[in-house]
Amino acid sequence: MKVFNRVFSAVAITIILLFVVVNMILAADKTDGSRQYRVEISRLAREIEANGSADISECVYVTNIERYGKKFYSTDSDYVIYEINGELYRFDYSANGYSNKAHFVGIVNAVLGVIAILFIAVMLYIKYAILAPFERLSSLPYELSKGNITTPVKETKNRFFGKFLWGIDILRENIEQQKQRELEMQKEKKTLLLSLSHDIKTPLSAIKLYSAALSKNLYPDAKKQQKIAESITEKADEIESYVSQIITASRKDFLSLEVNMGEFYLSELIEKITGYYREKLALIKTDFNVGKYKNCLLSGDLSRSVEVLQNVMENSLKYGDGRRVELIFPEDDECVQIALRNGGCTLSVDDLPHIFESFWRGANAESIRGSGLGLYICRQLMRKMNGEIFAEIDGDIITVTAVFARA
Repeated sequence: MKVFNRVFSAVAITIILLFVVVNMILAADKTDGSRQYRVEISRLAREIEANGSADISECVYVTNIERYGKKFYSTDSDYVIYEINGELYRFDYSANGYSNKAHFVGIVNAVLGVIAILFIAVMLYIKYAILAPFERLSSLPYELSKGNITTPVKETKNRFFGKFLWGIDILRENIEQQKQRELEMQKEKKTLLLSLSHDIKTPLSAIKLYSAALSKNLYPDAKKQQKIAESITEKADEIESYVSQIITASRKDFLSLEVNMGEFYLSELIEKITGYYREKLALIKTDFNVGKYKNCLLSGDLSRSVEVLQNVMENSLKYGDGRRVELIFPEDDECVQIALRNGGCTLSVDDLPHIFESFWRGANAESIRGSGLGLYICRQLMRKMNGEIFAEIDGDIITVTAVFARA
C-alpha cells in the first residue's frame, strides 16, 4: 500500500505540473493577443488615412469601426479612439480575440482535466476496492500458520478474491482436519505405549518365577539350569528397564509447543478475540459481552495467547447452552486475569480437576467430537508464558480464567 501511495502521489504531481504548463502557455497566448489587437488597429488606421475606409473582414481582434457621430459613444465593447485626417474613429476590439493556438490549448486543458478525473477515480477505486481489502486479507496465511483461524473466511463484497478466499478456506479446513488426525495419532500412540508397557509386565513376572524355580534347583542338571536362570533374570531385568523407559517417554509432553516471549498490550489480545468471534456469535444468536478493562502491557506470546483464548472460547461454544458468553477481567494488582464465563455447564465438580489433563474427556462430552487436548494445550502454553489457567464451577456456570504476567 505504501508503494501504491507513492506511485499515486508521483502521477498526481505529474498531472498538476502538466496543468501548470498548459495554463502558462494559455496565459502567454493571452498576452500575445493583447498586443495583436493594437497591431490590427494601427494597420486599419493607416488604411483609413490612405483610402478613407478600411476592411475588417479579415481582422481577428477588431470587431467594429465607428466614425464620429451620434452613436460614437454607444458601445459595450472595449475600444480605442484614433484621430485620423482630422476626424475621430472608434475601434471596437476584443482583447482575447480568437486564437487557434489558445483554442487548441483550451481543448488540451479540458482533455487533461477529464483524464485526471478518470485517473484519480480509477486509482481510488483500485485502492479502496482491491488493495485495501487485500491488505486486510494478507495476514490470513500468517494467522492460518499459527492456527488462529477457526471460523470460515468471509468473502468481500466485490468478490475479486473469490478463488483466493475459497482456497484459504479449504486450506483452513484441511489444516484443522490434519491437526485432528495428528492428535488422534498421538492419542493412539500414547495408548499403545501404555498398553504395551502394561502387557509386557505380565510375561516379565512369569519369567521371574521361572528363574526363581530354576535357581532353587527344581529341575535336573543343576549347573545348566542355574546358568539359564541367571540369563533369564538378566534379560527380564533388561526388558523391565525398557518398559520403564517406555512408560517414562509416554508421560512426557508429545506436542511441540514453542513460545516466543515478548510484550504486547491487553487491548491487542482482546481486539483479536472479539474480531474473530463477535460476528460468529451474532450469527448463532449468542450474546457476547466484553467487560471493561484497563489496558496494560503483558508478558508472553501474542499469537499463543490468542490460541489459548480461542481454545477456551471453542470449548464454551461446544459445551455451553449457547445463550451468553462473557469476557470479564477480575481485578488483580500482581497479574492480569482474563475470564471466560458461560452457562449450561453439565460437568460435575468431581471432574473439574481433570479437565486440563491430556486426552481426558468428561462424561458430558461423549456425544461431542473432540480430542481432549484443548485445555491441556492451554495450560502448557500458559505455564511456558509464566502464567496459569484454572476453572471454577458455580451451579451451571463455568468460568475459565487465564492469568497473564505483567510486563
